[in-house]
Formats: sequence, C-alpha cells, structure tokens
Amino acid sequence: MRTTVRLEDQLMRDAKALAARQGRTLTSLIEEGLRERLSRAERGEPRRPVELPTFRGGGGLRPGVNLDDNAATLEVLEEGLPLERRRW
Repeated sequence: MRTTVRLEDQLMRDAKALAARQGRTLTSLIEEGLRERLSRAERGEPRRPVELPTFRGGGGLRPGVNLDDNAATLEVLEEGLPLERRRW
C-alpha cells in the first residue's frame, strides 16, 4: 500500500542515513519501527517510570504565586525579562 506521511526534516535525514548505513531501504526501516511499536502496544508493556529531580526549596512559593492561574504564574516568571524575551 502506498501512503503519504509528513515527517520532521531532521527525522527523515536521520532515518535515511541509518537505512543507508544498514544497507536497507527507508521503507523497511519505517516498517520495522511501526511493527516494533505496535507489538509493544499489543503486549501492554508498561512505560518506564520517569524520575524527576527535586531540590530543596527556599520555603515554598513566593507570596502571591497561584499555580492554578497560568497567566499570573507566567507574569511572575517573566518579571524583569526584557520585552523581546517575554512570551505573548
């Protein structure tokens, strides 16, 4: 079957290079990757847990910071940044 997919440019370059190094077609490389991913999904393999680093804080949140209010949190994070570095 023929189909069209859109891939990130760098991903496509990397995939083509790997296929060339292995002496195989890009199609066979993509098929192998899809088969592997589908096989893992069918087996219901659990995801590896991700361990996030934690650091001792300086007594918690700054006064007035409300993590339930994205706009207010962003405002606090961008305090003191020049205008060109602020998100809009």
